[in-house]
Parts: sequence; structure tokens; C-alpha cells
Amino acid sequence: MNISAVILTFNEERNIVDCIRTLKSWCSDIVVFDSFSTDNTVALARAEGARIFQRKFDNYAKQRNAALHDVKYPGEWVVMVDADERWNEDIGRSIVAEIAKADNADVDIIHYRRKDMFIGRWLRHNVGYATWYGRVLRLGKVEIQREINEEYHCQGRKLFVSDVRFIHYPFINGMSWWFLRHNRYSDMEAIRLSEERGEKTGHGSLLSRDPVLRRQAQKQLLYRLPCRPLLMFTVLYFFKLGFLDGRAGFHYSVLRSIYEYMIDLKIKELRYLRSGRHF
Repeated sequence: MNISAVILTFNEERNIVDCIRTLKSWCSDIVVFDSFSTDNTVALARAEGARIFQRKFDNYAKQRNAALHDVKYPGEWVVMVDADERWNEDIGRSIVAEIAKADNADVDIIHYRRKDMFIGRWLRHNVGYATWYGRVLRLGKVEIQREINEEYHCQGRKLFVSDVRFIHYPFINGMSWWFLRHNRYSDMEAIRLSEERGEKTGHGSLLSRDPVLRRQAQKQLLYRLPCRPLLMFTVLYFFKLGFLDGRAGFHYSVLRSIYEYMIDLKIKELRYLRSGRHF
């Protein structure tokens, strides 16, 4: 079975070799879709046998769509991977089995959950625990929307597989890198949320049986609530039982609240600048 993996990269020399090697045990074709890295990412990926393509980055949705549309693949299924993730042989066997069944079931996208790692342990109770990620895609059937924290849309059936997870190391490049990256994320998120606040909310999907639609509606509601950074900490640490993850759970909940606070301040800044006032 021909399954391709696409890894989006920019200066990922610390991650790219391990990422590719976990995929090589079950994936027949690996593509690195690079945003013109200035470190050794491309050389290391090429040495591991990956196919290399490069495109100037504009936003995440356009980058992922370009990776799907502009590259020729040997099969019709692609796994969308980030360099700080590890898709090992266990999840590979699951993907192969699910694709074999999906071919006869009109399935266009397969969702998995992830294991977020921080300070040497799995954040079992925090934000990534119950979230579904539609990363296994049938070519030509899925369109990716939203510039940041992307949404995957398709007309066919969606499949949700809960018995195995991919591993995510969001802090593997260090805290300074995490803050730099989330500073950029918060820029993009503030612009997008400023636009979305003028759009009609999808509150009708809050009770949807589709967990992806339900989460989208929850996010729309959450970003309209006051005191959102404090609310984020309260939800993650107390309601989602983040305190059971020890100091890792506490620190992560604080970091997420800081990120939300950055977004809120940047939304306010945009309003001031658009009105011609100084912030």
C-alpha cells in the first residue's frame, strides 16, 4: 500500500531525522515541504531519503494545501505531519489497517488524538488529550482552511480512531523557541479572530455529534467570553484535571493562559490601530 507522509518544515534540523525515521518503518514515501530553511534541515532530510519541495511560507492553510496539490504522490493517501511529532510503527499499523477499510467505506479523512509531552511526561489531562486531529487525508477530497490552527474540510465521511495516538513534543526546541513561535501564532490568531468576531457564530454545532464541528463551535464561543486567559487556566488546570499532571500540568496551563493573553492584547491593539488611535 502506497502511503505518503508530508512534513512541513522551517529550521527543524533538531527534529527532522527522528521524525523521518519513525515514519520510515511503515511509510513508503516521505516528502519534506520546506519553507526555505536556513539551517541543515533540507540536507539532513535528503540524506534520510526524503523528497524535498520548497515554497515560501504565507500561512499554514495555504502551505498545507500547496503540499497536497503541487506534489505528485504514488498513492491516494497522505499523512500530514509536523516535525515535532513522532508517528511510530504502532500508529503506522493502525493507519494502514484503517485505510484498507476506508477504501470501501467512502471515508475521506481519518482523525487521531495526540500525546503532548512536557517536562518528561505526557500531559494526559490537558488540551491535546481529547482533541481530534484529521491528519490522514485522501488526496483531492480534503481542503484545509483557516490560516492558523487549521480546519480540515471534506464532503465524505470522517473516521475517528481512539486506540492509538501520535506523540507531540511542543517544547523540544526549548522554551525560547516556544515563546518565539507562539508570538508569531498570536499575531496570526489575533488577525483571524478579529475577522471571525464579525461573522455569524456556529452555536448550533455546540451539540453536534461531530467532535470536530463541536470543537470549532466551542472555540468560537470561548473567544467571545470575557477574562478568557484566566478562564483558559481554570478550565485546563481544574476542570480538565491538569493538576493531576503535576508541575508539568501547572506550567502548561500557565503558558496557555499567557498565550491567550497575548492574543487578547493584540486584538485590542488592532482595534486601536484601525481607529487611528495610538495603543
